[in-house]
Amino acid sequence: MGSIIELENINKIYGKSIKTQVLYDVNLSFEEGSFNSIIGSSGSGKTTLLNIMGTLDKPTSGQVYIDNKRINGMSRAALASLRNRKIGFIFQFHYLLPEFNAIENVLMPYTIKRFFYGKKIREKGEELLDLVGLSEFKNKKVCDLSGGQQQRVAIARALMNEPKIILADEPTGNLDSKSAKAVYDVFREINKRFKTTFIIITHDDRIAKEADRIIKIRDGMVSDINYANERK
Repeated sequence: MGSIIELENINKIYGKSIKTQVLYDVNLSFEEGSFNSIIGSSGSGKTTLLNIMGTLDKPTSGQVYIDNKRINGMSRAALASLRNRKIGFIFQFHYLLPEFNAIENVLMPYTIKRFFYGKKIREKGEELLDLVGLSEFKNKKVCDLSGGQQQRVAIARALMNEPKIILADEPTGNLDSKSAKAVYDVFREINKRFKTTFIIITHDDRIAKEADRIIKIRDGMVSDINYANERK
């Protein structure tokens, strides 16, 4: 398979009068269907890098390609459409809507541009909740679910529009070890079943070491890339 994301000479500088450079000439590519983790200390530039890949932030210089399309210079509307179609986000804080139940939260990405959905779309949402082991909780308010269950609702929501890419920022950071393992197992099942590309920022060594590739960021630069077959 070819690359689903390509980053060429990415630099990121914040500030005008006082400039702070966060990323330095980052060159990375991610193969479609791969399972990747990004590690590094706080302030190393990991989240900035993820936000640039997710089109939530723009590089100061360099080129970004998503699914062979150069995104530099695209309008806000075009970027928003790209995100909605191609990318699913999972964060440490799941950002579910507490006034809605589980299935309504899962359907939210679909309803962003559409006011109505039919039986087939609802069935798809229910299938995703079944995939993450929450079919019996579909009508429960998310505020009545445990932290691990809420994170699995967030995973199902991220899959609603069948994205090619899942970007996750510390997705197990607030979970106990058992819940974190359950979330990781769901990630792997999705990766295998749908060939979805996963890029996960994590401080959890258990998650990082199970990835096909570990990318280490230090002081805004790629300092090391480690592959699974090299760790055996």
